[in-house]
Amino acid sequence: MRVVFFGTPEFAVPSLQALVEAGVDVAAVVTAPDRPKGRGRKLAAPPVKEAALSLSLPVWQQASVRSGEFIGRVAELAPDFLAVVAYGLILSPELLAVPRHMCVNVHPSLLPRYRGPAPIPWALINGDSVTGVTTMAMDQGMDSGGILLQERDSILDTDTAESMHDRLAGMGARLLVRTLDEIANGCLQAVPQDPAGVTIASRLSKEDGRIEWNRSARDLSCFVRGMFPWPGAFTTADGQRLKLLFASVWPENTSAEPGTVLAGGDRGLLVATREGVLAVTRLQAEGGKPMPAGEYLRGKPIAVGSRLGM
Repeated sequence: MRVVFFGTPEFAVPSLQALVEAGVDVAAVVTAPDRPKGRGRKLAAPPVKEAALSLSLPVWQQASVRSGEFIGRVAELAPDFLAVVAYGLILSPELLAVPRHMCVNVHPSLLPRYRGPAPIPWALINGDSVTGVTTMAMDQGMDSGGILLQERDSILDTDTAESMHDRLAGMGARLLVRTLDEIANGCLQAVPQDPAGVTIASRLSKEDGRIEWNRSARDLSCFVRGMFPWPGAFTTADGQRLKLLFASVWPENTSAEPGTVLAGGDRGLLVATREGVLAVTRLQAEGGKPMPAGEYLRGKPIAVGSRLGM
């Protein structure tokens, strides 16, 4: 089985590694160019490039995959599949037609729910109890191809977008290997997605992380956990931006105005919401380090009775 692999971020690395461990012939790895990163803006290689080099695989870094020259290079490899995992660019019809079997994509949601670039955060933000991974036969649309295989996973109250990312990346890797094997053996066909179930997981921006305290504690717990680690949920305290890294529902009620600080200490920063109390247990000042709420509050107390986000 010969595969050309397309992927860029950390989410795609387990899939690449799983293909190699399964004995698949990865003829080339296509990934994004090195890009400036960090305060020094030094060029940094994408995670998939680093993984591919460590596996002694040929790496092609492409700013575009639409040129006839590039498509011809892929066709010369005569791949059975293109395996695409969080690559970031839309493949042209000409490129989709290259492999002997098909182009298979790994998507971290239970399609048709959460098509788009941010399915993991939105599953948490919306308070879903279950998510999962889908492999699909790629077409020209955005995550609209036929479903090949799916695997479900529960979302726990302790999960963040970061922990779900790591679990789903491993799950997707295993599902990709199984999908290619079953297609090659002629025992798997794509099933069209149900248009009635389509939802879109739009791209998030930093400003999307602003907390609206006039929501329930349950909703805000899901929001904070879905926004971690990026773009990060935030509010303001004494005019300064404050990032909330983890929060849960506190088992008490209050009649205080939403956003009112009720208590602060080692048990966390307790804040009134429209319905219930939110316990924030990890905080980060702008430009500071993440730390437990109790430790943060010992250095920068937030007065009981003050209003956050004002």
